[in-house]
Amino acid sequence: MDTNQYLDLFLDESREHLQNMNQGLLELEKSHGNLEIINEIFRSAHTLKGMAGSMGFQNMTELTHQLENILDALRNGELTISTGIIDALFAAADHLEEMVDLITDGNGDNVAIHDIMRQLKNAAGLKQDPVGQTLNESTTNGEAENFVATVMQQAKEQGFNVWQVEVVVRKDCMLKAARAYMVVEIVEQMGEIIQTVPATEALENGEYDTSFTLILITHDDEAAVREKILKVSEIDNVVVNEPETNTKEDSKPNNGSPVAEENKQTQTPSTKNKGKASQTHKTIRVSTQRLDELMNLFEELVIDKGRLEEISRTLKHQELEETVEMISRTSGRLQDIILNLRMEPVEQVFNRFPKMVRSVSRELGKKIELEMVGVDTELDRNVIDEIGDPLVHLIRNSMDHGIETPEVRLGKEKSEVGRITLRAFHRGNHVFIEIEDDGAGINRQKITNKAIEKGLLSEEEAMRLPDNEVYHLMFHSGFSTADKISDISGRGVGLDVVKNKIESLGGSVSVDSEEGKGSLFTIQLPLTLSIISTMLVNVHQETYALPLSSIVETALIEEKDLFKTQGQEMLEYRGRVIPFKRLQDVLSVPGQSIQHNKFIPAIIAQSGKAMTAFAVDQFIGQQEIVIKSLGRYLGNVQPVSGATILGNGQVALILDCASMI
Repeated sequence: MDTNQYLDLFLDESREHLQNMNQGLLELEKSHGNLEIINEIFRSAHTLKGMAGSMGFQNMTELTHQLENILDALRNGELTISTGIIDALFAAADHLEEMVDLITDGNGDNVAIHDIMRQLKNAAGLKQDPVGQTLNESTTNGEAENFVATVMQQAKEQGFNVWQVEVVVRKDCMLKAARAYMVVEIVEQMGEIIQTVPATEALENGEYDTSFTLILITHDDEAAVREKILKVSEIDNVVVNEPETNTKEDSKPNNGSPVAEENKQTQTPSTKNKGKASQTHKTIRVSTQRLDELMNLFEELVIDKGRLEEISRTLKHQELEETVEMISRTSGRLQDIILNLRMEPVEQVFNRFPKMVRSVSRELGKKIELEMVGVDTELDRNVIDEIGDPLVHLIRNSMDHGIETPEVRLGKEKSEVGRITLRAFHRGNHVFIEIEDDGAGINRQKITNKAIEKGLLSEEEAMRLPDNEVYHLMFHSGFSTADKISDISGRGVGLDVVKNKIESLGGSVSVDSEEGKGSLFTIQLPLTLSIISTMLVNVHQETYALPLSSIVETALIEEKDLFKTQGQEMLEYRGRVIPFKRLQDVLSVPGQSIQHNKFIPAIIAQSGKAMTAFAVDQFIGQQEIVIKSLGRYLGNVQPVSGATILGNGQVALILDCASMI
């Protein structure tokens, strides 16, 4: 059987279920055995097992089956939550993640599972798999019938429909297990499956002839159930009827049966299921490659639009101008739609950190809580893919250098539990991500001593520098103040990598701190990487683009308002003194600049809290541009961050204001 066509779907859904499992385990540890959370984790493990079995990944199937056993014993009350069990479940989730990574790389699920299987059994005190795994396996026929009859009766009393659904697959179907899985997935979106014939395990392995039967509790009517299931390919027929029920008095469930009691709790329809049953799913999965292709085509459209605008201004033809204006409005709306398609919540990046904080804090012997705020803040998919590693560095840095040990914190009259807050929010055309801790803060003297030792500063400069510039020295390559090398930090590698990665994404990073109180790292990122609004300027017949996101305002500066301090031209701007730089000198543009009679055109740009005025020869105007990479050989030419093609066909360089400031 060829299962490659389902591989992308399998990988996407496996990652989602693993994320749900990890999140559930963290909540389970805090709640000390909440049954609803255990059921959620069980459902994710159960679905993973079914998918892995359908795809032929044996190791993954065996491991998830063992996970099911432990979780089933927990929800049946045969086991109680302990640190050992939680650790074993986390370790199993790590193994499953490793398997998914290997499968992604085309190496199958070739991860040794003997040790983790033994760890799971030892943690649970099991010599063999616990009994009572599913309704079909653990009860006698009589008990099963009694339980199903009772659940159906309760469902009808609550206003649900109960259907017996017989699904007939084509006789030439080559992928029976996958078809059964897909049908079950669709049916579970409609409501609750309380029984399968044959048993779930057999369905997952494709062990049925040409048909199988489900008992479904739902709000959907007979026609809707049939129509939705028939959308699965290779399904020959779907027969939906009301099931026959045994209503005799002696058909009551055995109240002494732990399985019956457990199933009452997890399979009886609830308010949550009512909402689930009535949802209409109108979304589709689209590969990121297709979105990138769509974006590339739109970028070409933006360039052509700029060319049309240029022609329109030259010819001054009314109908052409009206048409170009309409095209501009339409392309603007199209741009919003395409950019929104590429936006994803930062939650998928943030969700990996609670588990990491739990693990590292135990390794460091510290008590640390992670609070996440603004997880629904959206960011460009390409930025999402790249921002994970810098955040890992900053969070681990806060855990190692920032948060103190419980003993030290108690001595400072702090709570013994340190707190790290991971916060995301929008502001203008940027997304800000903050990592804040309530730890020891940054020791300014320690930073300056290390900088003097490395030759980065003189003692006189160290005394004169403001705090924010001293703290920024930590981002210098190879800079570390750690007293000892550990696996967490102290190797002189980390914050410089963070700075380089974030700047490569068109962003910036800054740090603020108060010794004894804590530190705050702030990352500023553009909403999107490919199309930006810029101000075009001329510098001696050369055209440059400066991102509007870095520009505070444009101004006309009089020569008499300039003065020099230690050889540097300065400008008094809105109550503060800022550097005044001539862009021709900054970029070493050859030739004579335009001589201005009275006023000098200037761009007031800002990066973090620092501001600088850049003199230009002429303002051209605002324009949306498509960022093009300079390629591998020119990729590190400062302060150029890229290039663009203008409407007249010329190439203009895009300047990085942060590096110039």
